[in-house]
Amino acid sequence: MRPIRIVVLLLILMASGSKPSHADPDCAGADQTCLLDLLDRDATAIPEQDWRDSTYRELAKLLARKGEEDKAVALLDKIKTPDTKAITIRGIGMNAAQFVKLTKEQYDALFAALTSKANSMRDLPSQAIALNYIAESQATAGDDAGSLKTALAMKNEEMRNKALYDSSKAQAAAGRIDALEAGINAINQVPFRDKARRTASQIRADAKDYDGALHLANEIENAYQKAQAVLYILVRQISPEEVSIE
Repeated sequence: MRPIRIVVLLLILMASGSKPSHADPDCAGADQTCLLDLLDRDATAIPEQDWRDSTYRELAKLLARKGEEDKAVALLDKIKTPDTKAITIRGIGMNAAQFVKLTKEQYDALFAALTSKANSMRDLPSQAIALNYIAESQATAGDDAGSLKTALAMKNEEMRNKALYDSSKAQAAAGRIDALEAGINAINQVPFRDKARRTASQIRADAKDYDGALHLANEIENAYQKAQAVLYILVRQISPEEVSIE
């Protein structure tokens, strides 16, 4: 009888071992919610920190684009690499700003959460980059007051100016001239301020808003940069194949 008992025991063990203890969920290929959960789970098994963090980065961007910004923000705590966390903050903010229709209150909550995550970062250069990205995302979402507030709160002068510059590009693309001028005027370095005005002028010229482009060009202090901005407006109309002029 003992051999029979052993065979039965082996069969039981084989049956119980035929499925992993954490069996894959039964996902359909088009079941995005299930696949997102599966990716979240599988990412935890990646031993290399950089690769694990980059996987969480891409997952967070997808979640934000689907309007699941709370889940996306929660993933930031799993990312240990500072620069990857900063880029993930940008990915969440920009995807929510560009592809999701949130209410003002929802955007306020999202950007407050992202700012809190950025301010908790110990790596100061990456923290500054993250705050820059938040200001840019706010401008992209149409929250000009929030964008300006975020940028002006930055202690690093160079990154503060860059945040104002990057935000002005989003505002120029949307045609919000008053908002971009408020940000550009807060840039405290003349060359950087002129660069922002010239870039914004080119963006408006590309949109065929030649009056707006000229208005911005006329505010440039450097004579050469101003001439180049006016030249761009002319070339954009007369010889558009040469719009790559510098």
